[in-house]
Amino acid sequence: GIGFCDDYLKLSKKNSKGLPGKMKLLFQVLIGGTAAWWFSSITPDPMGTGLAVPFFKDVLVNMGWFFIPFAIFVMVGASNSVNLTDGLDGLAIVPVMIAVGCFGLISYLVGNSIFTSYLQIHYVPGAGELTVFCGALVGAALGFLWFNAPPAMVFMGDTGSLSMGGALGAVSVITKHEIVLAIIGGLFVLETVSVIVQVISFRTTGKRVFAMAPLHHHFEKKGWAEPTIVI
Repeated sequence: GIGFCDDYLKLSKKNSKGLPGKMKLLFQVLIGGTAAWWFSSITPDPMGTGLAVPFFKDVLVNMGWFFIPFAIFVMVGASNSVNLTDGLDGLAIVPVMIAVGCFGLISYLVGNSIFTSYLQIHYVPGAGELTVFCGALVGAALGFLWFNAPPAMVFMGDTGSLSMGGALGAVSVITKHEIVLAIIGGLFVLETVSVIVQVISFRTTGKRVFAMAPLHHHFEKKGWAEPTIVI
């Protein structure tokens, strides 16, 4: 909804800025907060407010009330990271497909008590249903990729990038694999970090680390062909 309003203002109202950044962030935080509270309320304790740590099978950090702002950070961060990555034809959709495909498998495993016992991962009742959602998202992304591959005939826009990033963040929070999202979605993290580094460097020293941020624009400035950057 936020992405659609932003795209609508840009395309129909000829407003190049779309929704103001602070307003977008406020709505994202409100939606993320509502979702995080809902997730924690329907998930049995101690999983409701717990943080699982990869590779440490028995570790579950009880975050208490801090779980809500943490979950908001994950979902809003994922949403905006995919949005930042969506700058070249086909650049965002393929990593999204890979990440969602991985989380489809993760959802199936954490929602099955037999597999969680065998693999020694935390069991989240009902999470297996997300496998269907992730499968649908991969299928839709495959269909979209046909028209988004260079040269693109259809663009994702904020409508697609914010929603898919938010969906990835939400699935990671429900399945208790928030940290794993940062690994699987490493490209999104890298693109976001490049923007943060660029802004901090320019404001503190007046110098730019990259020719242009996000990172894919840096490679464009270096003369790389668009398909090469995407691959």
